[in-house]
Amino acid sequence: MVTKETQPGSMSQGLPVLMARQPIFTKSQDVAAFELLFRDEQGNFVQGLKDDEVTLEVLLSSYAGISVEGEIQNLPFFLKVTDKILLGDQLPDLPRQSFVLELLGHSEITPALVEKLKELAKKGFRLALADYDPSDARFEPLLNIIHVLKLDIQLLGLDRLPALLQKLRPYQLELLADKVETQDEFRQCLEMGFALYMGYFLSRPKLIRGKKLSGNKVVLIQLLAELQKTSATAASVEEIALKDPALTYKILRVVNSAAFNLRREISSLSHAIAMLGMEQIKRWVMLFLAKSDDGKPDELTRNMLVRGRMCELLAEMTGRAEPMNYFITGLLSQLDVMMDMPMDDLMQQVPLQADIKEALLSRGGLLGEVLTEVETYERGDFGSLKKMLELPYYEVAYRHSLNWSQSIMQALQDTSKR
Repeated sequence: MVTKETQPGSMSQGLPVLMARQPIFTKSQDVAAFELLFRDEQGNFVQGLKDDEVTLEVLLSSYAGISVEGEIQNLPFFLKVTDKILLGDQLPDLPRQSFVLELLGHSEITPALVEKLKELAKKGFRLALADYDPSDARFEPLLNIIHVLKLDIQLLGLDRLPALLQKLRPYQLELLADKVETQDEFRQCLEMGFALYMGYFLSRPKLIRGKKLSGNKVVLIQLLAELQKTSATAASVEEIALKDPALTYKILRVVNSAAFNLRREISSLSHAIAMLGMEQIKRWVMLFLAKSDDGKPDELTRNMLVRGRMCELLAEMTGRAEPMNYFITGLLSQLDVMMDMPMDDLMQQVPLQADIKEALLSRGGLLGEVLTEVETYERGDFGSLKKMLELPYYEVAYRHSLNWSQSIMQALQDTSKR
């Protein structure tokens, strides 16, 4: 059931397109840009953007924003284009500093296309080339024009890359390692000198068997166990939290943040529970449980927040019971990556309901169904969605989750400075 509170227009205007973003990382695993995954109702990648100026405005205000040390920065997008788009006047009037035009390998590379790319480069556009095949001579004229070369390391093979990079060195290109799936592959590409990285290497844990959660996390687990009891009171929760005063302070900093729009400051955890309720405090205990103490990239925390919030919103919009459990499931779905521990080991240490554990371990049950749907959307695999709702609702839920996560990241970064 879609309620009035969860209509797309109540969060922000729906768009005639589905959009998701995939991060592009630097050597230090900071986000340098996003690749834009983009499809309109006709299955086109650019036409919806050209026809709807509002889409471009929303795109830049919502999808490009990222919180860095408490400040909002806008990052550029890699936008996939073909020769037909470039030569057929289908490209909108895009702000050059905000977009990198990524030419696809199946484009027909003609003298007209080469001239068009030179013209775009002279106008200040940065150009990238995907699907590069070193054995295909038709790509040769492009290497002196483009700025970024994307190399599919799975297709090309890690063992063949050093010789290829040596041949490419005279072109002075910024090299992007694509489809980096593990931390070991990231390390190898780093040693070879790649500047940029894409792939799911941040989504795979470096498993350490026998690892235990830190003392800070133990207090959070004790809090979580207490919050799940029907007999829990504000006093009993606060008594556990005070075992770690610094943690209590951080939780209070978050609930006093702009993310909640409170009119007066909350001064104690019992006060916070009285104002917000047990369920909201449970949300933030989960959030701090998911936050890394080991220097993991901010993008991992950010993605966990987006995933948790989108799961919750889809649950609300489809009329499912206990949307908070969907938030918890989405948020903790990458806890194994954050902690570098197998998920089954974590589930033995973290007190969660059986249906949440089932979703996290096997994507089973109603919770797992929604989590799988959100993961499918994140990958930009829009054709595989089960379509629990009309498609514009997915875009609105995703965009709202991006904005919400941004405000929470600011609050978390604020607590780490104090």
